[in-house]
Amino acid sequence: MNKLLSSKWTKAVLFLLGLSPLLVLLWFVYQLDLTANPLEYITHYTGDWTLRFFIITLAVTPLRVMLNRPAVTRFRRMLGLYTFFYGCLHLLTWVWFDRQFEISGMWEDIVKRLYITVGMASFATMVPLAITSNARAIRTLGFKRWQQLHRLIYVGAAAGVVHYLWLVKSDIRKPLMYGAILLALLLFRAVLWIQKKKR
Repeated sequence: MNKLLSSKWTKAVLFLLGLSPLLVLLWFVYQLDLTANPLEYITHYTGDWTLRFFIITLAVTPLRVMLNRPAVTRFRRMLGLYTFFYGCLHLLTWVWFDRQFEISGMWEDIVKRLYITVGMASFATMVPLAITSNARAIRTLGFKRWQQLHRLIYVGAAAGVVHYLWLVKSDIRKPLMYGAILLALLLFRAVLWIQKKKR
């Protein structure tokens, strides 16, 4: 198992898997198979995958602990960058296709619509994480400060769930599902932190 996790081919396969949601979306666009409301479909599709990658990224530590496989952590940076990538696509869908780069209209939405305010806050937390997701940033900031900064992922993920919950008007099952998974992952980390403090 460790040999498989340490293989460069495993990372390459994971990279392609992370890219596959975009390729599927492009295929749907090519086939003109985006339901009766293409803008809403693309918005929800990219938003869903942003939340999924948030959760997958946060699941790395529990998997490492439960499976006792430290090599799993080598995939966390890539998964985190995919979270940012799909977050950018989600934002771009709104900025380009919905608001058509109209700055005043976008600013009005951010101020007046709470779900957009929270969504922008979630995206804002991803920017410093993406910028500092390299070894040079760790050396520059120092590991402790870098680790503290990257706890923003918890805030970003929670804000993403709230953004989705406030966006939907009737069927809230999906955002609640994401919220329940996120809560379980955060509780797992809280237990690890308490155990570490006791030791």
